Amino acid sequence: MNVVSLVGRPNTGKSALFNRIAKKRVAIVFDQPGVTRDRVTREVEILGRRVMLVDTGGIAFDKTVTNDPLDSETKSQAALAVEDSAVCVVVVDARAGITPLDAEVIKRVRESGVPCMIAANKCDTADDDWRAAEFERFGLPVCATSAEHGRGIEALLQSVTGKLPQAAAEDAAARPLRVAIVGRPNVGKSSYVNRLLNAPRVIVSDIPGTTRDAVEVPFTIGSGPDARRYMLVDTAGMKPHTKMSKTSVDTFSLFRSEAAIAEADVVLLVMDPTIGPTMQDKRIAGKILESNRACVVIMNKWDLALEEGMKEKDALAALRQMMPFLSFAPVVFCSNKSGYNIRRTVDAIDRAAASASERIPTGMLNNVITKASKKTLSPMIKGRRLKIYYGLQVSTNPQTLRLFVNDPKLVTTAYLSYMEKQIRARFGLEGAPLRIFLKARSRAGQTTQGRDK
Repeated sequence: MNVVSLVGRPNTGKSALFNRIAKKRVAIVFDQPGVTRDRVTREVEILGRRVMLVDTGGIAFDKTVTNDPLDSETKSQAALAVEDSAVCVVVVDARAGITPLDAEVIKRVRESGVPCMIAANKCDTADDDWRAAEFERFGLPVCATSAEHGRGIEALLQSVTGKLPQAAAEDAAARPLRVAIVGRPNVGKSSYVNRLLNAPRVIVSDIPGTTRDAVEVPFTIGSGPDARRYMLVDTAGMKPHTKMSKTSVDTFSLFRSEAAIAEADVVLLVMDPTIGPTMQDKRIAGKILESNRACVVIMNKWDLALEEGMKEKDALAALRQMMPFLSFAPVVFCSNKSGYNIRRTVDAIDRAAASASERIPTGMLNNVITKASKKTLSPMIKGRRLKIYYGLQVSTNPQTLRLFVNDPKLVTTAYLSYMEKQIRARFGLEGAPLRIFLKARSRAGQTTQGRDK
């Protein structure tokens, strides 16, 4: 897929322009230089052409522009984005005029040989369009735009598509599997992505809060019709709400991480075994459960845990005891540093995705329910006992079952948990959440008053 990158110095409105073209708030927009660090990507359609749109961090050749200790890494990511591009759009601030840094960025982009143009941003009204003419001195096409108000966007997109290579046949491959990688700060989420791709695709640092946006990274195993396609979504470390101000970049990062969970097919919860499950780990797991997403737990930094004498068996038992609500999720012990079990994490992702979309035959389901009901009777409540007449699968992703019973009020949490375990024991469903609803119905099949439970 053709790549279209937005580059420029800090605070010219690249992320706002990215969101305007993507027609969605994907990149974080904040009135502060250096907010974007990694390459933020989104597949979009531009005038009938499918492209991968890329937002980059502001290129600051002089650290005094942002005072960000990760300026050099941000610049490297922007340079890599330019190399991958079919078309590069240099975003400038028309109101500020040409700055030495603008000239340097344009010079570097032109030297790359990538077709490019200039988006003179912040031309909010027609009276501002004359400001864009100043940038014509560089000999490149210039479009007066306003990301905030949507002015000049269509003309810019027409210019972009005019520079794209000849359209190739559309890829008929299925939608890639979206995999959100979440966890507390500094547990190794970005390092995991880089290890999986064997490339420095996202910035890695010991500085907490290095990742800010939800960064989408395409990943493919194999080729041709049998290729397995993924969209990895690296997210910012999720901090407790109490440690953030309502207007901080961290707050916007948290919103993006929560949205990534809700949009994912599978969520990887990355944890540090040397610290163990923390209260914040449990909160993040709760978000995954609320969204009813398939889940895989990654116990990263296992090389450090081994140095402390930890054993997988003991660590797994402790995890299950402290987070029993996530017992359906497989656990993989791995190490980004050594590569231990990294490939197994992909296999676990595939199994969780397959479990979430598995079709359960009605006859087999009712056979399990009947045997389970005979094996263990439901408890008596006020002289009455729950009777399950039959059940059926009503949807997948998430797995949802409806059981028709004599009275939903007679069910207990323990018995519903028992029934879930029996169903999982028969059908597996590893990594997939399972929702069970009860509906009142007479034995003859006539619906009576009742409610979902």
